[in-house]
This record gives sequence, structure tokens and C-alpha cells, in this order.
Amino acid sequence: MGLISRLPRLRFAVFALAVLLGGCGTTVNWDYPRTASAALDRPETTSVGAMLQDVAVQHPGQSGFALVAGDDKAFAARLAMADLAEKTLDAQYYIWDVDTTGRILADRLILAADRGVRVRLLLDDHYQNEALDHSIAVLDAHPNIEVRFFNPVHNRRWRVTSFLSDFGRVNHRMHNKLFIMDNALGITGGRNIADTYFGVRPDQNFRDLDLAMAGPVVQDLSSGFDRFWNSEWSVPVGAVVGEKASTDEFTKRRAQLSRNVADAGYPFAVDEQIAKLRQDLTLLRDAFTWAPGRALVEDPTRVNNDAGSLVITDAIVDRLDHTSKEVLIESPYFILLDRGVDMMKHLTARGVTVRVLTNSAATNDVLAAHAGYANTREALLEAGVELYELRPDSNMKRAWSLAAGKSRSALHSKALVFDRQTVFVGSFNLDPRSRFINTEIGVMVDSPVLARELAAFMDAGVAPGSAFQLSLDARGDVVWSAETNGVKVTYDTDPGTSVWRRFLIDVMGLLPIDEQL
Repeated sequence: MGLISRLPRLRFAVFALAVLLGGCGTTVNWDYPRTASAALDRPETTSVGAMLQDVAVQHPGQSGFALVAGDDKAFAARLAMADLAEKTLDAQYYIWDVDTTGRILADRLILAADRGVRVRLLLDDHYQNEALDHSIAVLDAHPNIEVRFFNPVHNRRWRVTSFLSDFGRVNHRMHNKLFIMDNALGITGGRNIADTYFGVRPDQNFRDLDLAMAGPVVQDLSSGFDRFWNSEWSVPVGAVVGEKASTDEFTKRRAQLSRNVADAGYPFAVDEQIAKLRQDLTLLRDAFTWAPGRALVEDPTRVNNDAGSLVITDAIVDRLDHTSKEVLIESPYFILLDRGVDMMKHLTARGVTVRVLTNSAATNDVLAAHAGYANTREALLEAGVELYELRPDSNMKRAWSLAAGKSRSALHSKALVFDRQTVFVGSFNLDPRSRFINTEIGVMVDSPVLARELAAFMDAGVAPGSAFQLSLDARGDVVWSAETNGVKVTYDTDPGTSVWRRFLIDVMGLLPIDEQL
């Protein structure tokens, strides 16, 4: 039971306020006409699709996979897909910001649409507002671009009251991240579309991960996209803004967008990578490891069905049940309810090594989430779970900026490795919100080759210069150890935090809100 349902008087008061303010601001027209559409049914009719199909037939029942860890490569991959698309581009994201990264990729979508490519852009509504609504609506004015919002709040101006008065519905967010070209090539993982997720903000340094894919798993992910796109919870942008942008407004805003992109000074030389990729598509083809893989996509009906299917949770739990030696976990939020803690205890009791990297109190951007995790640390350590927390001064480097070396690190990758045989990569955090509330997406791949590559990436994340290792002292209290300039250091409180921050975490840890985290 969630926090709001425990406070009916507060909910009634908020609802009353929302009713009083309901006449203010733009509201959603749920009856707005919409036309169903589907992914390209013959991806092999495109150049890249035909090339990948030639390889796929040599690996029946398998798909191609490649890990994408570098920020520049992750961004270049998306731009290349937009540039190489011939018939369709489908993009589904929790966040698409209007910063430099968001503008550059939006510009590439428009250029693709100019070539006749059909572009479908599906965005979660959580971070939208009236100003962003109209910016996105301009994109929708292009005849080959259609934009929809997933599960929008009813009142655009008074979002907070609208959110709380309709909490049972709008608490469910679409956390999916997916980009698909011609139904032949796809990429999913942790990254949203914003500077923060591609290493181009000097004050933030995110550790993140994507998975590029080809073959049947892409078509399965496209089917999942179609379910969301045609869902009753996905509304056209016109249903939100009331009046779509005119051709003249589109022309003016597009010209401004082009000027902004030209003046952006993006730190990565991604155009050089894309040009090389265009010249030699065999680089793309040869990058893949072919293996059996499963697309795991939560159903959009989770919006009004709290007891809905648990596609990703069930798949991970089933794989854990069959894990015999080791499981490696990276998750920004690692919040286990009692049954989750018990599962970790059962794993370690039968000899399975469990290693976890998550955010520290100094790198976690949601204090309530860290509080929920902190409440389980002692129990997990007592059970023999190996716990690591990312350092705010992690030795991850970005060569493009001197300031980046002093930026605050944070963990955003979501991945698991089972027995160095199977991997999971997606948008799914190991927390109750991902398990039961938001919709998520991910891919499970049975490949020792991919598992070795991902394990090496994860090993670097827990190195002494990158993470704190947690343990219990003789009194049973948590201590943190790390290495700085070759010298081992230990801490008896959350490293890099103030007394005030630790106080807030302690207070939040007392609140009965774990199931909402």
C-alpha cells in the first residue's frame, strides 16, 4: 500500500484544490482522434536491413548484440541510425530534454523526415510542461513526424495538484528507452536523451550503458513499441496543446533549431564516426555477437492494473533461481523489500557470489531511494552480499573537458550478469518502482562472450578508485573502504556527505514509503 493511500485526508484536500484550479491551464483531450500504425513489416527491404538479414540467416534463432559503454559511441550510434534510416524511425523515451543533445538528435529526426522517413516519437509525460509541450508540437507539424505523450497529467499548468489528485493513474510512468531504425537496428539501455546521459555536462559524469541489437529481437521490441504507441494511454500531441503548430511556425522554429545546433560546440567528434560508418557498413555488421536473446517489455496496461504482469521481474527471478555460481549487479537504485532481501540470503546460502554496485549517499540523486537501500545494507552484508557504492570522485575520466575531471560521478547503468553466461541490460532498476509501478524494457541474452565483456565493464566499476567497498566492523556497523592515490582509506559514515544530508536520509528511512521508491 502506497504512502498516498495511507493518507486519505491529504489526498482529499489535494483533490479539492485540484477541482478549484481545474479550470486553469491546458487540459488533455482524451477523445482526440488517433490513427493506429505499425512497425515496418519487411526490414530487409532497406539497405541496412538487407545487410543484417544476410548475417542473421547464418545464425537461425539468434540476434546480434553489442555493448555500448562510451558516451561518444552511444550518441554517435543514435545519430548514425537517424542518418541511415530509409523508411522508419521509432523512438520511445522517459526524458527527451531540449538541451544540446536533445536538439541535435531532434534535428537529425527532422532531416530523416525530410527524406521521407516516417518518424514516431513517444515520450513519457512526467517531465513535460506547457512550454515543452509546444516545443514538441512543432516537431509534430512535420508531415512525416508524429509525436505522442504517454499517460499525460490532465491539467498541464497545475501539474502537482493534477498528479496528486489522480495519483493512482499518473504515478505509473513509462520509463522505457528505445531507438529503432527501419525495424532492423535498435538500441536500448539506461540513457535518456539529454546532456546528462552522454557525458557533455562538466558538472555531472554518469556511468551508463546501452545495448545495440539486430535480428529478431529488434522486431520483438518493435512489437512492444507498437503496443505502447496504439495504447489508449498514448495521446497525440494535438490532444495536449489544443492547436498544432502551423507550417510557418515550424519553418521558423526549425531555422532556429539549425542555428542552435550549428553553434552548439558539441565536445564529441561524432560526425567523423558517422562518416566512417557510412563508408564501411561492415563495421556495423561485424560489431555484433550473435546469440539467443529475449525482448522483455512491460505492458502499457500497467497504468490501470497494479496487479499486472511482471515480465522483467519474473525473468530475472527465474534466472536467479538457476544461477549456481555468481551474479553481478549494477543498479542506480537497489531497494529490496523483505522478500528481495530473503532472495539474496538464499543465493549466498547456496554458495552463489552476489556482487552489487549502486550509488553512494554522495552520488544518489534521490535521497528517499538511498534511504530505502540504506535500511537493508546491514542485512545484506550479514548475508554475505558484496556491496559497493560509486564514489563521487570516481576515476572515470572524460578527456574532452578539464572541468569534467572534477565533476560529480553518478551511476545510471542497469545491468546483470548471471554465471558469466547470461546478461540483462535495460531501463530496469532493482527497486519497487521498476518492479511494480513503471513500465520498463530490457533484453536478456545468453552469451558467454557478451557476459565476459559486460563483466569486465562491471569489474572496472568496483575498482578501488571507482567505488567504496562496504563491510561490517566488530560492532556490526557499516564501514566504507577505498583507495586514494594508492593509499587505503576507511570511513565510518557515508563518505562525502554532510551531517545534514545524512540526517535527511535517516529521517526518510523512517517513512513507510518503500513500495513507492
